[in-house]
Amino acid sequence: MSVDLTKLEAHLATRSYVEGYTPSQADVHVFKAISSAPDPSAYLHVARWYTHIQSYAAEHASLPGSSKAGEAFFGSAAAAEEDDEVDLFGSDDEEEDAEAERIKAERVAAYNVKKAAKPKTVAKSVVTFEVKPWDDETDMAELEKAVRSIEMEGLVWGASKLVPIGYGIRKLQITLVVEDELVSLDDLQDKVAEFEDYVQSSDIAAMQKL
Repeated sequence: MSVDLTKLEAHLATRSYVEGYTPSQADVHVFKAISSAPDPSAYLHVARWYTHIQSYAAEHASLPGSSKAGEAFFGSAAAAEEDDEVDLFGSDDEEEDAEAERIKAERVAAYNVKKAAKPKTVAKSVVTFEVKPWDDETDMAELEKAVRSIEMEGLVWGASKLVPIGYGIRKLQITLVVEDELVSLDDLQDKVAEFEDYVQSSDIAAMQKL
């Protein structure tokens, strides 16, 4: 008997599998009865399900459950429609489907709450920051003191050193760690530029994610 793709399409429109919430023998039973991949333009949900179950091909024999539930999708579309017309228990099926959807919604909601409560990993970067003075007469100790006076949430100043750049001039090279979501390096450079008595320019020499 062939698979009633119309009935299967309607079923999979609100479900991921033929039965339950994981791949089972019911899915395998129906999958093997379909000779080729369904046309997505006609059976979008069946095509999606078919590709998904196909990815479990190596595990088909070991999937849990029974193939019994898959029997409901065998037969012609016309026969399925006739069955629907004389189905005296349709309302019970609808109640069972509604209950299954309610349970599924509760599980999804519980998962989302658990996921939201899980602490996020804070993205940080280590930055090599360089500040150039105006000339060799600039007080580099005061320049560094001014730079380190900048406080921003998520900013931690680290080690520093003076690097010769020629003509007796040395630039300040300082390491800092920043939380990526909290610290804008552009804003930091703007703040450093405010110390115009000492600072000619600043630059991000290197940056690496932690």
